[in-house]
Amino acid sequence: MYKYAKDGVSLSSVLDTRRAKKNGLFPVKIQVVYKRIQRYYPTGKELSPDEWSRMPRTRNRRLLELRADLDSSFDRIKRQVQELLAQGEFSFERLNQLLGRCRGETLNTLFGHRIDTLRAEQRIGTMLWYDNTLRSIQRFASRPVSLEEVTVPWLQRYTKFLRADHKSVTTVSMYLRAIRAILNQARKTGLLRDTHYPFGKGKFEIQEGEGRKIALTLRQIEQIVRYSDGNRQTAYYRDLWFFIYLCNGINVADLIRLKYADILDGEIRFVRQKTERTAHKRREIRAILTPEMQAILERWGNPPSAENYLFPFLSGRETPIELKIKTQNLTRRINRHMNTLGQRLGIGKISTYTARHSFATILKRSGANLVYISESLGHSDLKTTTCYLAGFEREERERNARLLTAFDHEV
Repeated sequence: MYKYAKDGVSLSSVLDTRRAKKNGLFPVKIQVVYKRIQRYYPTGKELSPDEWSRMPRTRNRRLLELRADLDSSFDRIKRQVQELLAQGEFSFERLNQLLGRCRGETLNTLFGHRIDTLRAEQRIGTMLWYDNTLRSIQRFASRPVSLEEVTVPWLQRYTKFLRADHKSVTTVSMYLRAIRAILNQARKTGLLRDTHYPFGKGKFEIQEGEGRKIALTLRQIEQIVRYSDGNRQTAYYRDLWFFIYLCNGINVADLIRLKYADILDGEIRFVRQKTERTAHKRREIRAILTPEMQAILERWGNPPSAENYLFPFLSGRETPIELKIKTQNLTRRINRHMNTLGQRLGIGKISTYTARHSFATILKRSGANLVYISESLGHSDLKTTTCYLAGFEREERERNARLLTAFDHEV
């Protein structure tokens, strides 16, 4: 009966006949569609199919009053959609907040809205981050937490709880950043007053984890590549790890999606899944297909064909959740086998993370241009790459420290 469309967002009033109420009537809702995702907003009105069909031309007094109410509900949502489109920041999450559905809601329900939006957008990794944070909040607090309760002392107690639960500094900072993002949005939409905002200088500041920055030497990588215990699985996961290292330290999420069609003029070309949605500019990464990588493909890969994946991990029919699970499981298997291999060689813990950092650090040690390293890793700016490489060079620092007492040599 009512319709509106602009900039990829469409609205229409619909009679939701999927399930009748106990009185035999059906609810009237406002349907909003954006990027093929549908959301239904209640109007509080109920009609029979016959009454709904009569609504546009009715003269019945009761139906005329209902039509006026529906017109008001439709216009209310339309105004909020227009406001968000004018600001260039339409999302169902923002629409929900502007419509007042979040009035009196808690930190828990705001997390729920965010998780639903991320799931609908198929941003599974970020969704799991918010979902894990919400689960930890639920373990910490036995009841829903109001926005005003999230104070500096509350955040301090929550941090203490996470550390007692043996969470790493990095994990703690990730959970706290998720809470900060939720409160930032609540603050922006007027759900939280500035005076109740607990983050910032002089208030609660999030301690960032440095991460484990371990890069191998060329000699250690040679030991890994040449290692054999006669076990086929050891050789398989060793080769996958070596392929990751050679392919610009590619993430497993990107590795499993590579197809032969991505190979052009002797280079593998791909876009990082991690930044494809968030980066302002689509950044394609190129990695030379070396003879060593080609040999690995011949041993363990699919038959060369444009539509085939390089490796037999995916069928192409996986849902986003299934893709995430397969990525996580493969990462765990590689890390488990490489840890065993590292212990046997006396190198220590080895992971896919080590392969990526070793790729960057060995290039740096060899004098490669920082811009080249940054582009090869798919970083959006040099600052990210600089932070990424910081702290790797203990070997170099030790060598430089020895220079300070090299009295027998001229400086």
